[in-house]
Amino acid sequence: MNVETPVAARTRQAPLVAVIGHPNAGKTSLFNALSGARQKVGNYPGVTVERKSAELPLPSGARIELLDLPGCYSLVPRSLDEQVTRDTLLGLQPGESRPDALLIVTDATNLAAHLRFALDALRLGIPAVMALNRMDMAARDGIAIDSAALAARLGIPVIETVAVRKRGLADLLAALESRLKLPAAEPLPFTPADTRALGREARTVARAVTLSEGSVRLASRRLDAVLLHPVAGPVILAAILFLMFQAVFSWAEAPMGWIESVIAWAQGLVGTALPDSVFRSFLNDGILAGVGAVVVFLPQILILFAFILILEGSGYMVRAAFLMDRLMASVGLNGAAFIPLLSSFACAIPGIMAARTIPDEKDRLTTILIAPLMTCSARLPVYAVIIAAFIPAQSVWGPVGLQGLVLFILYFAGIVGAMLAALVLKRTVTKGPPPTFLMEMPSYQLPAWRDILYGLWIRAGAFLKRAGTIIMGVTIALWALASFPAPPENAERPAIEYTIAGRIGHVIEPLVRPIGFNHEIAMTLLPAMAAREVAVASLATIYALDADEEDTSSLVERLQGGWPLATALAFLAWFVFAPQCLSTLAVVRRETGGWKWPLFMFAYLTALAYIAAGLTFHIASALL
Repeated sequence: MNVETPVAARTRQAPLVAVIGHPNAGKTSLFNALSGARQKVGNYPGVTVERKSAELPLPSGARIELLDLPGCYSLVPRSLDEQVTRDTLLGLQPGESRPDALLIVTDATNLAAHLRFALDALRLGIPAVMALNRMDMAARDGIAIDSAALAARLGIPVIETVAVRKRGLADLLAALESRLKLPAAEPLPFTPADTRALGREARTVARAVTLSEGSVRLASRRLDAVLLHPVAGPVILAAILFLMFQAVFSWAEAPMGWIESVIAWAQGLVGTALPDSVFRSFLNDGILAGVGAVVVFLPQILILFAFILILEGSGYMVRAAFLMDRLMASVGLNGAAFIPLLSSFACAIPGIMAARTIPDEKDRLTTILIAPLMTCSARLPVYAVIIAAFIPAQSVWGPVGLQGLVLFILYFAGIVGAMLAALVLKRTVTKGPPPTFLMEMPSYQLPAWRDILYGLWIRAGAFLKRAGTIIMGVTIALWALASFPAPPENAERPAIEYTIAGRIGHVIEPLVRPIGFNHEIAMTLLPAMAAREVAVASLATIYALDADEEDTSSLVERLQGGWPLATALAFLAWFVFAPQCLSTLAVVRRETGGWKWPLFMFAYLTALAYIAAGLTFHIASALL
């Protein structure tokens, strides 16, 4: 941090107190508790960073302006937010005065990590007060801190606070008033090389003022010694993911059978109650066959999300991001991309939106471009129906099933594809400086089962809503396209060949025949752009319309009799890399500010899908 010439500041009367700290220190909660409804919200000139301030009285009646600066980990900025904080504290931010005092907010449950930034800020020479926040959480975890000893070490008042309960606010304002009477000193020069020294000093200081660490923190450290071990950690993470994919198949088998029985019963009821007609075909072949073929996979999706929610609620998910940082650094990304990419396993849309938290613009763009390669839940029905049809339900070794192993390989292929894509992107179109990654580790805890059940309820509702809107709408449209016009009386080809969908399939088929795709797959690819799981609904509708009225075979049974194994494997390979749904492209356009990157994404993913499917088909055909 070099000392630079301050810019002209706006005129003001009340002293300016800047609230600073880590993004997760409870800084904004403390600002809200102090300011109440008196906040003014705007933007800093020329940037999109939000400026929040409020005027409030001190115990003497004098007034101050409280400024909530963006959270940051260091005064050597790595993002626009940290640049604004650093420039404001040095008096370099256009239109902003240098603060008269600092309110440094730290988290008592993770003191050492927060002290490093506090020591950094104290080098600025600005009178300061420390709020030792979240003291209630520290007490819960058995952590006791000698705040008087900490104040003596730092040379500033240290006030214990609980922002969410408004504890310690009066003492905080009194301390600020006393510090505002002190003159500011010149800031000390600072370079990135000083960061390690500050880190060591923070750990010395934290140990000296911590009276007891608590069983929770000690247990977390012991667990981290194993779960974050450079060898054991990745092995344990891989084992957890492998168990998750095994459970998706083995645990969901019974409830999926129940749903299939209900759908078959409903189809039989419709077939018995209604005469042979277009309306009966609409209900049986369109609604029940199409939508039902997707709804049946609800148990698998809930099992997948249950694992994710448990890992998040226990505190392990943050550790997984840390473990993945080394792998991501090898392809030019950092661990900050892990959470958006993990979110993309549910759906690429929230994953892409979560990339906003990545400070570096090039890293953020790279993460957005590779997020669709993570295997979203919409792919799961596609994978599940093909695996059920063509991969035997047999054991590979003990409880390890072949079907679960294939599903794990498909997910792993998406991850490898994403890493390779990132490697190429970071060396070409999104080339940038090497990334850095800072992360705080929360204590381990037992997941709140109420939160997990609520999360599953929300996701089940979202899935069923999607099945009842987008999937049903596309399925009805496809049923109509695959039903009309009717074939001539003496038709020599299957009836579907004469329909609009059949004719569209004939146009697409020559393009995909080299990669092993048949006429039915050709008719499925376009509807699947609305949502990936529509591919299953489309195939179910097409085969239902093409079957005899008395044929009650499931989609799995119909695929087994109609596709060679090489085609099935090529179809899986296509969906590992296939272009995402249209709504994902729309979100990418919004996040990147134009159509350039969505079109680039669509083009490179289509090329990858075509090449992967083609290679899979020809290699499988040669070997099988």
